[in-house]
Amino acid sequence: MSRKNFNNENAFTGLEAAIVLIAFVVVAAVFSYVVLGAGFFTTQKSQETVYAATKQATSSFEVIGSVYGMANISNAPYLSHLKFTIGNTAGGSAVDMTKVVVEYTDESKRWYGDDYGVPQNITEEDLYNNSTALWGILQRVNSDTDDLLEPGEQYIVGIKVPNTATPGTSFTLTMQPASGSAYPIVRRVPAGIDKVNILGT
Repeated sequence: MSRKNFNNENAFTGLEAAIVLIAFVVVAAVFSYVVLGAGFFTTQKSQETVYAATKQATSSFEVIGSVYGMANISNAPYLSHLKFTIGNTAGGSAVDMTKVVVEYTDESKRWYGDDYGVPQNITEEDLYNNSTALWGILQRVNSDTDDLLEPGEQYIVGIKVPNTATPGTSFTLTMQPASGSAYPIVRRVPAGIDKVNILGT
């Protein structure tokens, strides 16, 4: 009776090859999933970064029409306040006016942030009479009663300026919303001050 050779492994070669092939397919599938997932994540983050950068780079509002320098009387020694209309830029988002920071700068004076405080609903008399309200909304056009400057709405704002806004002085008024870039308004006080003055650059 002859002995069978149980050490012959030729019968297992096909099975081993199949197992190795399946293992490679599984590893490749997992690797592809990881790479694609990382790619999608990176793409999403890139889109968010571009969107955030675009939002920061564009201003949320703009001046509509002229900027007026107001004075108590004609031939006044300096301006009392500025008056102008603002609205949303095309495609701009709503601006919370209570979070807008105002800055006035000329060659000898700077009022910034806390100097102006939070805007209030004011009248021009408040600005003429040196009340504690230094800036705010004088009038709302096509607007509801909240403090959000929304698309289609316009606010006429009044902003007090220091007594250094004298004839011939150049100044920069900057309005910085909570998101978006600051909006600078560069103007010059005319050589002769009337009660109402259209300010040029």
